[in-house]
Amino acid sequence: MAKQTPLYPVHAAAGAKIVDFAGWDMPIHYGSQLEEHKIVRADAGMFDVSHMLPVDISGAGAQAFLQKLLANNVAKLSEPGKALYSCMLREDGGVIDDLIVYFFASDDYRIVVNAGTADKDVAWMREVARQLPGGGNVTITPRRDLAIIAVQGPNAQAKVWAAIPGSEAVAASLKYFQAARMGELMICFTGYTGEAGYELILPASHAVATWQALAAQGVAPIGLGARDTLRLEAGMNLYGADMDESIGPLESGLAWTVDFSGERDFIGRKALEATPPARQLVGILLQDRGVLRSHMQVFTAHGEGETTSGSFAPSMNASIAFARVPAAVAIGDTVEVDIRGKRLPARVVKMPFVRRGKVLV
Repeated sequence: MAKQTPLYPVHAAAGAKIVDFAGWDMPIHYGSQLEEHKIVRADAGMFDVSHMLPVDISGAGAQAFLQKLLANNVAKLSEPGKALYSCMLREDGGVIDDLIVYFFASDDYRIVVNAGTADKDVAWMREVARQLPGGGNVTITPRRDLAIIAVQGPNAQAKVWAAIPGSEAVAASLKYFQAARMGELMICFTGYTGEAGYELILPASHAVATWQALAAQGVAPIGLGARDTLRLEAGMNLYGADMDESIGPLESGLAWTVDFSGERDFIGRKALEATPPARQLVGILLQDRGVLRSHMQVFTAHGEGETTSGSFAPSMNASIAFARVPAAVAIGDTVEVDIRGKRLPARVVKMPFVRRGKVLV
């Protein structure tokens, strides 16, 4: 039986189309995925992402543990509330999950992991800690007592401030990829759409009231369907589609999240250094009529590849995709994609495709 978030009754009452996503009953849309996408680009929308799992990492060994666990280096975080995007790797360099880690002190971190990988992530963290001297002197605490609401769009921040008394004073000065605590509420200037906005981490018992307060300020409910097209336009990877345990970050457009500086011996480092990437993840823009989807064959002058994510992009009125192709393929190259037996031309472009409502390609 699928799990349900604290906001499930609200989605059902709103007539949302519910689907199984990573073992959770989640709203795919509330009537029109296309309109929901446009609302986020033009105004403000809110997403229930409570299926994702916050994990608190605490203890005197927390920083050293995370330096071993993650490909990016948490030692770069010195300002309370600052966040870092990273992959958590296997010894062979495959991606166990991609995540965001928030720093509050050297013994106080919060990680947010994906829904479909949450159980294996926590098990892996505990195994890594177990293998460190003294158990890593770290405490790993999954927080299923918390809910997460993402509010995204050009008017999202102002509407959050109006809906949650006192939030403007706490959050107005936040920089991108920074968070602040306001009692039991954590306001994170992060998101998965390419728009400004917040991700609100709060007690599950407060989720419905907060959702309703946001709705009263004109924030529209948005389903996972629009979330996917928004993140695709924003050039943001989806775990399980664009990377997984069989693919490393260097072939997934995530080299910028791997910190090779110094001698830090993070899990997967030796494997990544021993195997230069033969492939890369690029953006492609279809030059003909049709819709790009995942797992379509891509033909290039340097060999074949495959799309990993693809869709019609409402902000561009065009079809776009991520494609894993040979490393020699360059921005501006023309490739061909097999769509129903026909090879259609596509142009290799720099991602993101859209950011802050502006088309960039």
